[in-house]
Amino acid sequence: MTGTTQRAASDWLDTAGDLTYRCIRCGFCLPACPTYGQTLLEPESPRGRIALVRAAYEGMLSLSDVAPHLDLCIGCRACETACPAGVPYGAILEQARAAVERQVARPWPERLVRAVGIGRILGSPRWLRLGGWLLWAYQATGLQRVVRATGLLQRLWPSLGRLEAVLPPVPAPWRKAGSRGAGTRTGVPRRGRVAFFLGCVQEMALADVSRAAIRVLEAAGFEVVVPQGQGCCGAVHAHAGQLEQAVRQARRNIEAFERVQADYVVNIAGGCGAQLKEYPKLLAHVRDGDRGRDPERQRWLERARRFAERVRDFSELLADAPLPPMGRLEGVVTYQDSCHLRHVQRVVEPPRRLLRRIPGLTYVELPEADRCCGAGGIYNLTQPEMSEQVLDRKMAHVRATGATILAVANTPCHLQLLVGARKSGLDRQGLRVRHIAELLDEAIARGRVSGD
Repeated sequence: MTGTTQRAASDWLDTAGDLTYRCIRCGFCLPACPTYGQTLLEPESPRGRIALVRAAYEGMLSLSDVAPHLDLCIGCRACETACPAGVPYGAILEQARAAVERQVARPWPERLVRAVGIGRILGSPRWLRLGGWLLWAYQATGLQRVVRATGLLQRLWPSLGRLEAVLPPVPAPWRKAGSRGAGTRTGVPRRGRVAFFLGCVQEMALADVSRAAIRVLEAAGFEVVVPQGQGCCGAVHAHAGQLEQAVRQARRNIEAFERVQADYVVNIAGGCGAQLKEYPKLLAHVRDGDRGRDPERQRWLERARRFAERVRDFSELLADAPLPPMGRLEGVVTYQDSCHLRHVQRVVEPPRRLLRRIPGLTYVELPEADRCCGAGGIYNLTQPEMSEQVLDRKMAHVRATGATILAVANTPCHLQLLVGARKSGLDRQGLRVRHIAELLDEAIARGRVSGD
């Protein structure tokens, strides 16, 4: 390990260690934590992990001792909502993971995922586009049918195989939302200009959801533009301890969205939105190696603040906005909160208000809707056993509601709950997992047909 690497790891650990002293050890966070709920073990709780990070900071434990407990954290940040002392658990987790990333060796499959998947494919818009083409080609050439027929992926990497099994048809790259220009609907009062954030996995695997969201925004009177040059929000990098990479993503996106003049920056994934709104915090924590003399640092902070002020979740912008007449969607709908939409952005009621506005749907509240589904970015790939335990509990609650539609507001949740619907057999009983934007888009389309 080089001296520079050691200094960087020490810096990250110092920052995390300082923050741990805000914890008053009351334990209010314990009931909110999904991994503590499954294990009832203190080291797998927010309070326990904070104590472990503090012990590493004070030199009583090594980062290798702490790493497995940090890895098992999903990063849902429900503990922050429960904490009476306002402990910034997410910042402690990210800073400590950045230190671990510098000092602790990982098994080769995990190193491969981090280097290729996170660092390369999600690291640049060019590689993201390539990833989208490869995914489309995987389905269009019939390779997907071969993989599924042989069960090869299920045997080599079961957790990835489960995700692949629920992968919806990927539209051709030239038909994705990222390839369109600005648009608006004629005859609708103009309510503002929206710069739409695509996201990475969303654009590769669930691009039809983005297209549905754009149609709904335009139907509500917003002019929508998709800025070129945008990339991943950086959340997956920050959660994996790659904070320098997360900072590069933030700066790229700020530049891309500054090139278009818009009233709002709108996204449809709770995790992405939380990261976009926290760009000022991310850039405030950046370690440029020479923080005191970095002439650009303050200017980037100001740009990040101006950017974050315009960020809105799709549901925030539309919850109380006039919408065109909607047709009926029959069924019972329940809603799974996105952890980062609820616990970081504190957006709770807008998604529910939108669902209640759709004619024909009966809304039923999901027990423990505020508890994580076990997705957590790449958590379902790196910690499959715990992810499945948390998911099983979630699907048991979904079954109890009798819902025919499970509404979501976050990309990893969407994919995870598709897995859950298949694993529990609820998909064969008619349960559909759909983003709120898709439901609104369908209802508006039906309203348009019935009004013709």
